[in-house]
Amino acid sequence: MQAYLDWFPGDRVIQGARNGLANQLLDVYERSHSETWQWFEKSLSYSNARLSQALLLAGWQSGNERMVAVGCESLKWLVAQQHRGDGDIFVPIGSRGFFAEGGEKARFDQQPVEACATISACLLAYRLTSEQQWLEEAWCAFRWFLGENDLQVPLYDATTGGCRDGLHPDRVNENQGAESTLSFLMSLLEMQSVATVEELNQEMSVSI
Repeated sequence: MQAYLDWFPGDRVIQGARNGLANQLLDVYERSHSETWQWFEKSLSYSNARLSQALLLAGWQSGNERMVAVGCESLKWLVAQQHRGDGDIFVPIGSRGFFAEGGEKARFDQQPVEACATISACLLAYRLTSEQQWLEEAWCAFRWFLGENDLQVPLYDATTGGCRDGLHPDRVNENQGAESTLSFLMSLLEMQSVATVEELNQEMSVSI
């Protein structure tokens, strides 16, 4: 809806629909989160960062400061859950069990769509707040594609230009599906919006 409104900003029907849905999402967060579980649901599952991103985007465009604050708060909590103990490696919530409140976090299978969503949300938070931590989190998630991950194996395939489908406990999934490849390409385009050519070339050279 916001992409549509970027071209047709005067459409009050779509504005109202966007704001209505964003308010519902905000209400869900207000009712679901706690001091130790700052999230919209009682579990982390799939493409998680898109929820925080939705509030950030809607709050920014509608001038709702509470939405922006909750978007940042929930995203900060999420990225903290997506780090290894040493703090330097991006570890998305695994799809082999996900992560329910009070339960054990699934380490594998790690999916490219999670890195893509995290990059988009963190770069939006960076643009809205100018806080360097968000840019650093985006780079951390992007490097996951290039080999800075639990297996130290790149998912981006420089030979084909595609992206492998994820990380299993003992190996990378060699299939290069559309979702994974598009997730990498979208992430690359987003990083190009904040990085110099030299920075990107240096990062990409890791996996070539």
